Amino acid sequence: MNEKINKLVDALSKRFVAHPWHGIEVGEKQPEIINAFIEIIPSDAIKYEVDKESGYIMVDRPQKFSNHMPCMYGFVPKTYCDKEVAEFCAEKTGKSDIVGDGDPLDICVLTERNVGRGNIIAEAIPVGGFRMIDGGEADDKIIAVLKGDQAYGDIKDLTELPTMVVDRVKHFFLTYKDLEGNAKNVEITHTYGAEEAKEVIKRSMNDYKSNFSDVNKELAESLAAFLAKEAL
Repeated sequence: MNEKINKLVDALSKRFVAHPWHGIEVGEKQPEIINAFIEIIPSDAIKYEVDKESGYIMVDRPQKFSNHMPCMYGFVPKTYCDKEVAEFCAEKTGKSDIVGDGDPLDICVLTERNVGRGNIIAEAIPVGGFRMIDGGEADDKIIAVLKGDQAYGDIKDLTELPTMVVDRVKHFFLTYKDLEGNAKNVEITHTYGAEEAKEVIKRSMNDYKSNFSDVNKELAESLAAFLAKEAL
Protein backbone atom coordinates (compact mmCIF):
# COMPACT_ATOMS: atom_id res chain seq x y z
CA MET A 1 0.00 0.00 0.00
CA ASN A 2 2.75 2.47 0.95
CA GLU A 3 4.56 1.81 -2.34
CA LYS A 4 1.38 2.50 -4.32
CA ILE A 5 0.78 5.73 -2.42
CA ASN A 6 4.35 6.88 -3.02
CA LYS A 7 3.95 6.17 -6.73
CA LEU A 8 0.71 8.17 -6.76
CA VAL A 9 2.40 11.11 -5.01
CA ASP A 10 5.27 10.93 -7.51
CA ALA A 11 2.79 10.92 -10.41
CA LEU A 12 0.94 13.92 -8.98
CA SER A 13 4.19 15.86 -8.52
CA LYS A 14 4.98 15.32 -12.21
CA ARG A 15 1.49 16.27 -13.35
CA PHE A 16 1.34 19.67 -11.66
CA VAL A 17 3.77 22.60 -11.54
CA ALA A 18 5.73 22.64 -8.28
CA HIS A 19 5.54 25.55 -5.85
CA PRO A 20 8.87 27.41 -6.37
CA TRP A 21 9.62 27.57 -2.65
CA HIS A 22 8.24 24.29 -1.32
CA GLY A 23 8.18 22.01 -4.35
CA ILE A 24 11.62 22.44 -5.93
CA GLU A 25 14.60 20.66 -4.38
CA VAL A 26 17.76 22.46 -3.29
CA GLY A 27 19.76 20.10 -5.49
CA GLU A 28 21.31 16.63 -5.35
CA LYS A 29 24.84 18.06 -5.02
CA GLN A 30 24.04 20.78 -2.49
CA PRO A 31 25.63 22.85 -1.11
CA GLU A 32 28.34 22.69 -3.82
CA ILE A 33 25.76 23.12 -6.60
CA ILE A 34 22.28 24.41 -5.79
CA ASN A 35 19.09 25.36 -7.55
CA ALA A 36 18.22 29.04 -7.59
CA PHE A 37 14.71 30.19 -8.45
CA ILE A 38 15.16 33.46 -10.34
CA GLU A 39 12.57 36.18 -9.72
CA ILE A 40 14.36 39.24 -11.16
CA ILE A 41 16.80 39.80 -14.02
CA PRO A 42 18.93 42.92 -14.71
CA SER A 43 16.57 44.30 -17.38
CA ASP A 44 13.54 44.32 -15.05
CA ALA A 45 12.20 47.77 -14.15
CA ILE A 46 9.71 46.04 -11.84
CA LYS A 47 10.57 44.23 -8.61
CA TYR A 48 8.97 40.81 -8.85
CA GLU A 49 8.76 38.21 -6.14
CA VAL A 50 7.04 34.89 -5.54
CA ASP A 51 3.73 35.03 -3.72
CA LYS A 52 4.37 32.66 -0.82
CA GLU A 53 0.84 31.26 -0.74
CA SER A 54 0.17 30.58 -4.42
CA GLY A 55 3.69 30.28 -5.84
CA TYR A 56 2.89 32.71 -8.66
CA ILE A 57 5.20 35.59 -9.54
CA MET A 58 3.68 38.85 -8.34
CA VAL A 59 4.52 42.52 -8.83
CA ASP A 60 6.03 43.89 -5.63
CA ARG A 61 6.68 47.44 -6.83
CA PRO A 62 8.22 49.41 -9.69
CA GLN A 63 11.91 50.12 -9.21
CA LYS A 64 12.07 53.68 -7.85
CA PHE A 65 15.48 54.63 -9.21
CA SER A 66 17.56 54.01 -12.31
CA ASN A 67 19.86 51.45 -10.68
CA HIS A 68 18.66 47.97 -11.59
CA MET A 69 19.53 44.57 -10.18
CA PRO A 70 23.05 43.87 -11.53
CA CYS A 71 22.60 40.09 -11.79
CA MET A 72 19.99 37.35 -11.71
CA TYR A 73 18.32 37.39 -8.30
CA GLY A 74 16.00 35.04 -6.46
CA PHE A 75 16.05 32.49 -3.67
CA VAL A 76 17.14 28.97 -2.80
CA PRO A 77 14.12 26.61 -2.63
CA LYS A 78 13.35 24.81 0.64
CA THR A 79 15.39 27.28 2.71
CA TYR A 80 14.28 29.68 5.44
CA CYS A 81 16.09 32.33 7.46
CA ASP A 82 15.22 31.75 11.09
CA LYS A 83 17.04 30.71 14.28
CA GLU A 84 20.11 28.94 12.89
CA VAL A 85 20.83 31.65 10.30
CA ALA A 86 20.29 34.37 12.93
CA GLU A 87 22.56 32.62 15.45
CA PHE A 88 25.33 32.36 12.85
CA CYS A 89 24.96 36.05 12.03
CA ALA A 90 25.09 36.98 15.72
CA GLU A 91 28.15 34.76 16.22
CA LYS A 92 30.01 36.36 13.31
CA THR A 93 29.05 39.97 14.08
CA GLY A 94 28.94 39.99 17.88
CA LYS A 95 25.54 41.64 17.66
CA SER A 96 22.69 40.61 19.96
CA ASP A 97 18.95 40.42 19.28
CA ILE A 98 19.42 39.30 15.68
CA VAL A 99 16.48 37.38 14.21
CA GLY A 100 15.95 35.74 10.85
CA ASP A 101 14.01 37.71 8.26
CA GLY A 102 11.45 34.94 7.79
CA ASP A 103 12.09 34.53 4.05
CA PRO A 104 13.82 31.99 1.84
CA LEU A 105 17.59 32.51 1.48
CA ASP A 106 18.35 35.16 -1.16
CA ILE A 107 20.80 34.40 -3.94
CA CYS A 108 22.52 36.44 -6.67
CA VAL A 109 23.67 34.47 -9.73
CA LEU A 110 26.38 35.92 -11.96
CA THR A 111 26.60 35.15 -15.67
CA GLU A 112 28.14 36.87 -18.67
CA ARG A 113 25.09 36.02 -20.78
CA ASN A 114 21.95 38.13 -21.09
CA VAL A 115 19.07 36.22 -19.54
CA GLY A 116 15.79 37.26 -21.10
CA ARG A 117 13.28 36.23 -18.44
CA GLY A 118 12.76 35.42 -14.80
CA ASN A 119 10.54 32.72 -13.28
CA ILE A 120 13.22 30.13 -14.09
CA ILE A 121 15.46 27.66 -12.26
CA ALA A 122 19.22 28.12 -12.57
CA GLU A 123 21.88 25.70 -11.37
CA ALA A 124 24.36 27.78 -9.43
CA ILE A 125 27.69 27.36 -7.66
CA PRO A 126 27.92 29.32 -4.37
CA VAL A 127 31.18 31.29 -4.17
CA GLY A 128 30.49 33.63 -1.23
CA GLY A 129 28.02 36.10 0.16
CA PHE A 130 27.20 39.30 2.00
CA ARG A 131 26.25 39.25 5.67
CA MET A 132 23.49 41.80 5.45
CA ILE A 133 21.44 43.00 8.42
CA ASP A 134 18.20 44.82 7.66
CA GLY A 135 16.52 46.39 10.67
CA GLY A 136 17.97 43.79 13.05
CA GLU A 137 17.11 40.87 10.77
CA ALA A 138 19.68 38.50 9.23
CA ASP A 139 19.25 38.90 5.47
CA ASP A 140 22.23 37.12 3.90
CA LYS A 141 22.77 37.40 0.16
CA ILE A 142 24.49 34.35 -1.32
CA ILE A 143 26.70 35.14 -4.32
CA ALA A 144 26.87 32.37 -6.89
CA VAL A 145 27.98 31.80 -10.48
CA LEU A 146 25.90 30.12 -13.15
CA LYS A 147 26.99 26.53 -13.66
CA GLY A 148 28.78 26.17 -17.00
CA ASP A 149 29.09 29.93 -17.56
CA GLN A 150 31.99 30.68 -19.88
CA ALA A 151 33.17 33.73 -17.94
CA TYR A 152 32.33 32.83 -14.33
CA GLY A 153 31.68 29.08 -14.34
CA ASP A 154 35.15 28.03 -13.15
CA ILE A 155 35.23 30.46 -10.19
CA LYS A 156 35.17 28.70 -6.81
CA ASP A 157 35.43 31.59 -4.33
CA LEU A 158 34.40 35.24 -4.11
CA THR A 159 38.06 36.29 -3.96
CA GLU A 160 38.43 35.16 -7.59
CA LEU A 161 35.75 37.56 -8.84
CA PRO A 162 36.68 41.03 -10.14
CA THR A 163 36.39 43.54 -7.29
CA MET A 164 34.21 45.84 -9.37
CA VAL A 165 31.65 43.07 -9.95
CA VAL A 166 31.38 42.40 -6.22
CA ASP A 167 31.23 46.11 -5.38
CA ARG A 168 28.46 46.68 -7.93
CA VAL A 169 26.24 44.02 -6.35
CA LYS A 170 27.04 45.28 -2.85
CA HIS A 171 26.21 48.88 -3.81
CA PHE A 172 22.82 47.82 -5.13
CA PHE A 173 21.80 46.18 -1.86
CA LEU A 174 23.01 49.10 0.21
CA THR A 175 21.02 51.63 -1.82
CA TYR A 176 17.96 49.99 -3.42
CA LYS A 177 15.76 50.69 -0.38
CA ASP A 178 16.65 54.38 -0.29
CA LEU A 179 13.60 56.60 -0.64
CA GLU A 180 14.09 60.25 -1.52
CA GLY A 181 17.70 60.05 -0.40
CA ASN A 182 16.97 58.75 3.11
CA ALA A 183 19.15 55.75 3.96
CA LYS A 184 17.44 52.80 5.61
CA ASN A 185 18.78 50.76 8.50
CA VAL A 186 20.65 48.35 6.23
CA GLU A 187 24.27 47.30 6.61
CA ILE A 188 26.60 44.70 5.16
CA THR A 189 28.93 43.74 7.99
CA HIS A 190 31.01 41.12 6.16
CA THR A 191 31.81 39.79 2.72
CA TYR A 192 32.56 36.09 3.01
CA GLY A 193 33.79 33.23 0.84
CA ALA A 194 32.48 29.92 -0.43
CA GLU A 195 32.83 27.83 2.74
CA GLU A 196 30.92 30.32 4.85
CA ALA A 197 28.26 30.62 2.15
CA LYS A 198 27.77 26.85 2.22
CA GLU A 199 27.36 26.99 6.01
CA VAL A 200 24.65 29.64 5.66
CA ILE A 201 22.90 27.46 3.06
CA LYS A 202 23.01 24.42 5.36
CA ARG A 203 21.63 26.42 8.27
CA SER A 204 18.84 27.85 6.14
CA MET A 205 17.93 24.32 5.05
CA ASN A 206 17.78 23.29 8.72
CA ASP A 207 15.59 26.30 9.50
CA TYR A 208 13.26 25.25 6.70
CA LYS A 209 12.97 21.70 8.05
CA SER A 210 12.22 23.10 11.52
CA ASN A 211 9.37 25.26 10.21
CA PHE A 212 7.84 23.37 7.29
CA SER A 213 6.83 19.80 6.63
CA ASP A 214 7.88 17.77 3.61
CA VAL A 215 5.13 18.36 1.04
CA ASN A 216 5.27 14.91 -0.58
CA LYS A 217 5.50 13.14 2.78
CA GLU A 218 2.51 15.10 4.09
CA LEU A 219 0.49 14.26 0.96
CA ALA A 220 1.39 10.56 1.26
CA GLU A 221 0.35 10.49 4.91
CA SER A 222 -2.94 12.23 4.12
CA LEU A 223 -3.71 9.77 1.32
CA ALA A 224 -2.86 6.82 3.56
CA ALA A 225 -5.15 8.13 6.30
CA PHE A 226 -7.97 8.73 3.81
CA LEU A 227 -7.71 5.25 2.29
CA ALA A 228 -7.54 3.63 5.72
CA LYS A 229 -10.73 5.49 6.71
CA GLU A 230 -12.49 4.45 3.47
CA ALA A 231 -11.54 0.83 4.08
CA LEU A 232 -13.40 0.76 7.42
